[in-house]
Order: sequence, then structure tokens, then C-alpha cells
Amino acid sequence: MRTDAIISQLGEKEKKEGTLPQLLQFYQKLLRIQSRAEQKLASLPEPSLSSEAINKRIERGLPLVSFDKLVLNRSLLQDIFAEVTATFAEHPELFGELPKKLKKPLSAHLPTREAVKAWFEGAKLPTTNSISEHLLAAVIHATLKPFLISHAKALFGFIEQERWRRGYCPICGGSPDFASLDKEYGARWLLCSRCDTEWLFQRLECPYCGTQDQNALAYFTSDEGPYRLYVCEQCKRYLKAIDLRQAKSDVLLPLERLYTLDIDRQAQEQGYSPCAKAGGGEGMERQWGGNSTGKRGKLR
Repeated sequence: MRTDAIISQLGEKEKKEGTLPQLLQFYQKLLRIQSRAEQKLASLPEPSLSSEAINKRIERGLPLVSFDKLVLNRSLLQDIFAEVTATFAEHPELFGELPKKLKKPLSAHLPTREAVKAWFEGAKLPTTNSISEHLLAAVIHATLKPFLISHAKALFGFIEQERWRRGYCPICGGSPDFASLDKEYGARWLLCSRCDTEWLFQRLECPYCGTQDQNALAYFTSDEGPYRLYVCEQCKRYLKAIDLRQAKSDVLLPLERLYTLDIDRQAQEQGYSPCAKAGGGEGMERQWGGNSTGKRGKLR
């Protein structure tokens, strides 16, 4: 499992460096919870759609898993949720909220079906006086991720990459939050922020707003290393990426999300927003040499 490979890589990093930064320690704990859950979900959910229905959904641009088709084991979900909330509560320094605000209202029961559905469908979460919407979304995501990965494993083989090429995940409909350029042709693959599915996508198009206007699209590279930052001047969003043709070793894309947090900082300081949340602000051209027309710039 890729989850176990990430845990192993973090363990090697910890052994080499003596300790991990707090964020990676937190992530490591979540991964161990999720890995145990994935092992319990070893019998993957059978696709509930016929081949004909799958083809029709792909043709219509509909992800293969809708909320109503999401197979959840409530007992296991409760166990994962309890462990996840306890882990979040151990790290209030990362989230700016007191542990008691997380423990008391959430650990006694699962988020409502309404809240889980709202998260899955990208709608506004029900309001709560206990914790922020952002933190609630993070807890729900961490709890559901083993189930989403399980569905992705069962259904990925039904996706014909050349037939999809859309800006959202063919499995769960999630937005991409990372990308890679493959070693063979430099083709761009997107990584789902929710279930870690990878899918093929054209390089000269914004996956968030769909613009193909080359005057609105740009990417920036790091002085050293294989990283890129794609930006869109039309929707003011950004997407991190790694060029695998320049990578010196095997790369685990979900882990690269955290290894590249400084790129997030740079992008957001210049007014760009991650994933599907639009935002305003000044363009990167002011800081990075007026480069907003598809030419290469440099990350700091």
C-alpha cells in the first residue's frame, strides 16, 4: 500500500534526522491510523455500477462514486473517527484551537450524515459553535480517507485516462492539489486532494477554471530541484507540481504535498489560492519578474 510506503519513508527521515517537524509527526500518526483501517478494508467494495453505467458516467463527466454509493462501515468509521479526533487534539499548536474544543463535541459521536455529505459534495458545512468549518472538514477528510482510497483501488481500473481529462477526480470528484510530469513524456498527471487518485490532464489548461488562455497561465520553477508552481491569472489559483524527469529518487506524491509547504506560502503571499477556492490579490509578476504569460519564472 502507498500509505505504508509513506510511513516507511517518514520513518527513514526520522531516523536520519533524529526527529520530525511537528507537522510531519502529526501526519505520521494519521497515516498509521489510516493504514490500520485500510488493512481492515482489504476486501474492497465491489463496484455497484455495470460497465455500461460506468462508461455513461465517464462520458457525462460524472465521478464513479457519488455520496449515495459511498460504502461505509459505521463501526469502523466510529473507531477511525475516535482515533483521528484524539490525534488532532494532541496537536493544538498546529490548528490554533484548544484540545477540549475538539474532544467534547466530536468524540462522543460521528459528524452527522448531513455534515459528511456536505463535505463530500463540496457544500458549506453545517455551522457549529465548537470548532471552525476548516477544522471540521479536516477531521472528516482524515476519517473518510481510508474508505475513499479503498474505493479508488476498486474502481481505478475502469478509468480510461484519455476519455477523462477533466479538472476533478474521476473516482470521487475531488479537486487536485498536486501534480506530476511523468518521466517518459512529461505528460501532466493530477493528484486528488481527497483519495490520492492520479489522472491525466492537459498541460495548457487550468484544472480549476478550465481556461486555456496562455496569457493567463504561467508556471515557475525552483532554482534547485524538480518543483513547479502553476498559476492562473483568471481564477487566481495555484497548483504545485514535481517534474519526475528531474527527480533524483522515487517520489511519493502525497508526501510531496508536505515537503513543499514553502511553495504554498509563496503562492498565497502573492494572492493565489489552493484547490478550488478562488481568491484575489496581486499577481506573482511583481515579485518574480513580471512573468505571467506562460514563460518560466523562479521560485524563491
